[in-house]
Amino acid sequence: MAFDKAVSDYIAQAQPSQIEMLETLRQLMHDAVPGTAEAIKWGFPVFSKTKNYAYFKPSKQYIRLGFYNTDRIENRDTVLEGTGKDLRHIKIRKPEDINVPLLKKWLKAVAE
Repeated sequence: MAFDKAVSDYIAQAQPSQIEMLETLRQLMHDAVPGTAEAIKWGFPVFSKTKNYAYFKPSKQYIRLGFYNTDRIENRDTVLEGTGKDLRHIKIRKPEDINVPLLKKWLKAVAE
C-alpha cells in the first residue's frame, strides 16, 4: 500500500476533528481496492487504479466523499448527492457516517 506524502500533508492540514475520518477514508480506499494509487489532483486527494474512482475534500461542515463512474452504484440518484453525469458525492459529518461495508461495495464498483 503506497501512501503519498502529499496526501499525508493534505490530511495533516485538515481541521483536527476531521483528520481521523480522513485517515479512515484513505485506508478504506486502499483496503477496498487493492493496488490503489493516490495523488493530489485539482487541489485535493484523488484515488485511482486504472483510472480515477474516488476523492475526498474536507470543508468546515463536512467531508465530501466523491465517486467517479457513479452509473455503477445502485440507486445512485437516491443515495448520492449532485447532478453530474458520472460524478456524485456523499457528505460525511461524523465518524458514524462512515458505513464501511456500504462504502467498500461502492468503491469496488466504481473502481472496476
